[in-house]
Amino acid sequence: MSRNRVTVVDIARAAGVSKSTVSLVLQASPLVNETTRARVNATIRELGYVYNRGAANLRQSASSRIIGIVVNDLTNSFFAELAVGMDMVMQSAGYVQFLSNSGESVDRQREVIASMREHGISGLILSPARGTQAADLKPLSESGIPVVAVVRNVVGAKVSTLFSDNHTGAMEAVHHLIALGHRRIAFLGGTPDTTVFTERSQGWRDALAQAGLDAPEERLIGSSASRAGGAVAIAQALALAEPPTAALCFNDAAAFGACDGLRSKGREPGRDFAVVGFDDVIEAETAVPALTTVSVDPQAMGRRAAQMLLKQINAGRVEPEAIVSSVRLVVRESCGAGRTGEEKRVSA
Repeated sequence: MSRNRVTVVDIARAAGVSKSTVSLVLQASPLVNETTRARVNATIRELGYVYNRGAANLRQSASSRIIGIVVNDLTNSFFAELAVGMDMVMQSAGYVQFLSNSGESVDRQREVIASMREHGISGLILSPARGTQAADLKPLSESGIPVVAVVRNVVGAKVSTLFSDNHTGAMEAVHHLIALGHRRIAFLGGTPDTTVFTERSQGWRDALAQAGLDAPEERLIGSSASRAGGAVAIAQALALAEPPTAALCFNDAAAFGACDGLRSKGREPGRDFAVVGFDDVIEAETAVPALTTVSVDPQAMGRRAAQMLLKQINAGRVEPEAIVSSVRLVVRESCGAGRTGEEKRVSA
């Protein structure tokens, strides 16, 4: 048996005692007689079990001061900034945070949430992995653990939600590109199995329709929501029979990749092709060219999500609420509009 996989159940089975008896031995409880204690300890040594007393103490006595945070992609700086915002609030409130990355795996997400529950979390903030269902969150809501789903929605889940106004933000970005004279505008990046993609791509379609312009499916080019995905998507867009002259990208990571892809084809973003992102991560302002983007303000979103969770914890009951946060279009150089740094607010 592998040392790393030995559990209390394994010890109980090998020693012929109950799991609770093993737990009492591990805690040095006087309730166990010496013969049984000796047998259990001998089994522990034989199997090579290592007792993590620190984790046990956390489970037993610190449950009220632990918050679980699970995000779907920590390689994306948006989620790092989101987590920083949460930390600002939780740390000042005296809570310890357990942060984990699901890597877009629902199975991994289930595992880390189960582990966090074992450590007695008081609440959970979750940016759901693709494919997350309401049933995945039902055990949490049934047990009375407050949950705030942030960035992405899980249809039917009885949890609090906090999202940005994706549809309105996408429409505003496309209207801006139209005002700059563009008529063939693509939507690049993202995968269709998330509510965020649905809302942003629908905003792209609706803005074009309002202007009497076409939104052919060939200009809706999905890819991973990453820099590499953006580079792949722009290459496909430029290969079309009637290539676009501008693009709204699913997020800033894809927009950075689109700029990379343009340069690999000898085209300069902002001069030869207009690029707009979505999120406004820290790098957007310092990129070359500086990225025009729909600002979600991830740190502020993180702070607000933490405040929503603390509100439920302090109230001692779960009362789900839904908030849609406003966004703003930040005009920089990548769209070809100049260097004014103009900001245009979009109401929720």
